[in-house]
Amino acid sequence: MDTTEILIKIRKIVRSVDIESKKIQKEYGVSIPQVLCLNFLHSTPSDQATQQEIITFLNLNSSTVSGIINRLEKKGLLARLPKSGDRRVVNIALTSSGDKLLSTIPSLLHEQLSEKLQKLDESELKKVEDSLNTLVTLLDIEQIEASPMIALQIDTEEIDVEE
Repeated sequence: MDTTEILIKIRKIVRSVDIESKKIQKEYGVSIPQVLCLNFLHSTPSDQATQQEIITFLNLNSSTVSGIINRLEKKGLLARLPKSGDRRVVNIALTSSGDKLLSTIPSLLHEQLSEKLQKLDESELKKVEDSLNTLVTLLDIEQIEASPMIALQIDTEEIDVEE
């Protein structure tokens, strides 16, 4: 079997994620991780959450999420609100501007993929998972943290490289 075809397919996936990231950044002025943060807030009952809840959802470290929140706050897409009764806790809330922006952004690649994966039967889904596990092991990247959403292009200020 020729491994070149496998490498080409992986490259197509990486390239499509990169193209989507650049398109969203250029057309809407936000990165994919920022969109994911806004989407998470939109999905909560009160359009707000704590920073820790956002960290858990995005599966990113605290400093990266702080940077995402800071940039979104500067753009007026979310706001920090002190929690009533406990001023030490701050809720991050989606603003009307953030909600309006979300309504204009098309369905992301990871959302489209998620819908299609859910339509696979259990055995097909297991094959996909096993194949991806093999690739992760071959690339020796098990230790890399990653969000459950596909996002490649992250603002350089959002990247927190552990030394």
